[in-house]
Amino acid sequence: MTQRRTAPLLTARALGRATLDRQLLLRRSEMAVLDAVEWLVGLQAQAPRPPYYALAARLADFRPQELSGLLETRQAVRISAMRSTLQLVSARDARLLRPLHQPVHDRTLRGNFATTLVGVDLDRLAAAARTLVEQRPLTFQELGQRLQEDWPQHDHRSLSMAARQMLPLVQVTPRALWGRSGPAAHTTL
Repeated sequence: MTQRRTAPLLTARALGRATLDRQLLLRRSEMAVLDAVEWLVGLQAQAPRPPYYALAARLADFRPQELSGLLETRQAVRISAMRSTLQLVSARDARLLRPLHQPVHDRTLRGNFATTLVGVDLDRLAAAARTLVEQRPLTFQELGQRLQEDWPQHDHRSLSMAARQMLPLVQVTPRALWGRSGPAAHTTL
């Protein structure tokens, strides 16, 4: 008879400490900003400043301008991801995460906008929205108003929110740059 070897059981305290360590919350890390953003697999970014505060709490010698530079060069992006909220992620992670979260966006589209978009060809709407935001970044109000030219009987907000659910839209700078701001304008990833 062979004796079965079991792994040691983590106590609640040990599990809590491991979780805090994984989230870089036990001590400030020497990790580079982009590495930390990828390590954390996204930072809540509904408002522009929280990612800066989150990284300042986690990284030794964090300088806000480093994150701003990553946003300006689009190595880091603010994109609708987990639970359809804005997250700050690396561009590399955004390309991996957005398809994984697309079913959530699809459910939101079907649930929240199904009745307000009756008669809209969603594939055509997505293609039109992609063309518009790739010509120049647009706010959701601007995008909705432009889409309403093709679907005048539909609410511009519903049209732009449908585009948000179907396309991997990222906010562009100067929005969310440290010490600066701008409109919440979007283009595709």
